[in-house]
Amino acid sequence: MRLAVLGAGDVGRSVATLAGDYGHEVVALADSSSADIDPDGIAVDDAVSRKEGGNGVGTADPEDVFETEYDVLVEATPTTLGDAEPGFSHVTRALEADRHVVLANKGPVAERYDELRALEAESAGSVRFEATVGGAIPVLSTIEDCTPQAVTAVRGVLNGTANFILTRMAAEGLDYEHVLAEAQDLGVAEADPTFDVDGTDAALKFVILANVLADGGFSLEDATVEGIEDVPGSALELAAEDGRTIRLIGEATRDGVRVGPRLVPENGALAVTGTRNIVQIETRHAGSLHSSGRGAGGPETATAVLSDVGRLPDIERDD
Repeated sequence: MRLAVLGAGDVGRSVATLAGDYGHEVVALADSSSADIDPDGIAVDDAVSRKEGGNGVGTADPEDVFETEYDVLVEATPTTLGDAEPGFSHVTRALEADRHVVLANKGPVAERYDELRALEAESAGSVRFEATVGGAIPVLSTIEDCTPQAVTAVRGVLNGTANFILTRMAAEGLDYEHVLAEAQDLGVAEADPTFDVDGTDAALKFVILANVLADGGFSLEDATVEGIEDVPGSALELAAEDGRTIRLIGEATRDGVRVGPRLVPENGALAVTGTRNIVQIETRHAGSLHSSGRGAGGPETATAVLSDVGRLPDIERDD
């Protein structure tokens, strides 16, 4: 497949770098202000080096990406809420041109799922978005294999930053502010960690899961969300005395989405430590399925993107 990659952050660069290992060719890589485009395949290492050196990825206009010959648009620009722009417009242009779309950007799937599916229905292209939930963990493909109708609920830990903070607070008896500063020093938390610690990031992922289970109907505003900022160290100490701990747990069903701090058994499946994520899929016929691993990171998320590319059908077009 010929890939056009929009977004040259950690995920976009990793997709471009690893694409050749999966048998695909990158014909365009763009950031917000520049692009490297070559219908015969760009020199990925050169484009990535320019970006990592603080320059643009190339000399072309990002708008020109849509005019090149590509098979799959990889949408890896930053997630935005509400109208999910500019990601949603990027997806629209690709589908209207009968191209496939693979999303790492959560916005269009969480905030405008019904519109996304309507666009897909009118296109020869398909939309896939494994990378929007759980990084390298095959959450959506597992649900797809089971069929969404056979899944009753999905719950788990889907934010590594919040999980790291709660793990450290419990293990060392430290307060929230101290551990947050440590996480920022280590690069586990962003300079502005709001989306991670207030539950928004996890909620977006569980909204996507609810949309898959119910075939749409949900956005972030439909979720009940509570973060970890107000979890005191004393609560973790009391939980430990009872053989339990606290994790930021999300749950998606056909009825809605809830995310918040929950008590879980200290040695239970949901008590993953550090930045690890875990997903528990409840099924009608196969019981409870668990998958755990790294829920974020450039190469990890890129593997989910490229796995999705490999699942796409060929499109017959007169280019």
